[in-house]
Amino acid sequence: MSVPSGAAGVVARPRRAVATVVFVVFLDLVGFGIVVPILPYYVRSFGVGDVFIGLLAATYSLTQFLAAPALGRYSDRWGRRPVILFSLAGSAVAWTVFGLADQAGTAGGVVGGVATLFLARALAGAMGGNIAAAQAYVADVTPPERRTRALGLVGAAFSLGFIFGPAIGGALASETAVRMASTLPIPATRFSLPAFGAAGMSLVALGVACVALDEPDRHRAPAERTTLVSQFVDALRDPRLRGLVLAFFLISVAFAGVQVMFIPFVADASAYRFDATGAALLLTYVGVLGAVNQGVLVGRLSDRIGSGRLAVVGAALLLVSLAALPFAPELGSVVPAPGGPAWLTRELVALLGVLGLLSLGNGLLNPSLAALVSVSAGPAEQGTAFGVTQGAGSLGRTVGPPAAAALYALVYWSPFVAGAVVVLPVIVVLLRRIAREETVTE
Repeated sequence: MSVPSGAAGVVARPRRAVATVVFVVFLDLVGFGIVVPILPYYVRSFGVGDVFIGLLAATYSLTQFLAAPALGRYSDRWGRRPVILFSLAGSAVAWTVFGLADQAGTAGGVVGGVATLFLARALAGAMGGNIAAAQAYVADVTPPERRTRALGLVGAAFSLGFIFGPAIGGALASETAVRMASTLPIPATRFSLPAFGAAGMSLVALGVACVALDEPDRHRAPAERTTLVSQFVDALRDPRLRGLVLAFFLISVAFAGVQVMFIPFVADASAYRFDATGAALLLTYVGVLGAVNQGVLVGRLSDRIGSGRLAVVGAALLLVSLAALPFAPELGSVVPAPGGPAWLTRELVALLGVLGLLSLGNGLLNPSLAALVSVSAGPAEQGTAFGVTQGAGSLGRTVGPPAAAALYALVYWSPFVAGAVVVLPVIVVLLRRIAREETVTE
């Protein structure tokens, strides 16, 4: 049975299907997060400059940008399930190769080791484009009025993955874990074990998807030959998607740049002087709030005010919090004395408040934008639309970090304020969309 245009895809148990996709995304993102703590040290172990750390991070986003539209398009043609399974298997291969870079360095020198890192990171980024297929799957099996809530759960899986992943990675990189694994028939180092752990998470996700993920019966797209450029050109020509593609790009530029420079800021600011452990705790705090915001608040608020207005609220909160972040120490002077332990200073309370606002804004904005993409695209083009917008986000994450680093070297507060300025056009785009929709309905 084919699904008529405009209808949601048919699966036997749609709620279980959504839960399965969310769980698979969570496992995949845990794997991604596992390697985050070791990546800079892994690069430095080959004796190369820190510039390679930024280049390696950009490689992931660049290949994700190139692959996401293709994976989304293929999921429209061949099905969501095959694309998700293929990409999870590819991720397992990528992280395994990543863990073998030490051995490649022993055999081929610095060039061989670093080249292996880049090859593995590029493959992992390309396979990371499967999020477009996962979002399209959720859109397939969820009625339009519940899509923001369901896509918010996918966003919550992202946040939870980044909470648990780095913690697991740190544990696997410990001397105790390396010593315990030294008896196994694998190269056990503080770099290889986290990478193999990430590969293991991808394999677990692959097993879950194989067993529990059904392909929705839906309207399929015709088998047209398109290119990455043509997909973006088509999306930018479509008045329903043009502004959303721009929004995903700009939000990613702003947020990725701030993510990169946040840890240097809290390490350099005299009011904080946080080490890596303290910075990690702050990131965990933001991740926990993000999971709550996207998993609980988004669905309830979207039912009341709609995805468009919720996106505007999220963007406005993000703008304010980005602009306020570098001035959190000064804002602490107007915060009442919190009392309690000595480490809980006014400046820290102000920072926690700003970070909470930032997490709320980002948590409201991202799933709302995804829901707007879903309702803007036809039922046969869900994967393509999500692939293009995810690709725009990946491109933004490629551009944002180096730009923010350059600004930070000039003036410490400039990347945060610049991020806030970049969000402003997003609010304009969303307000114009709301006004246009209200005009049509009158």
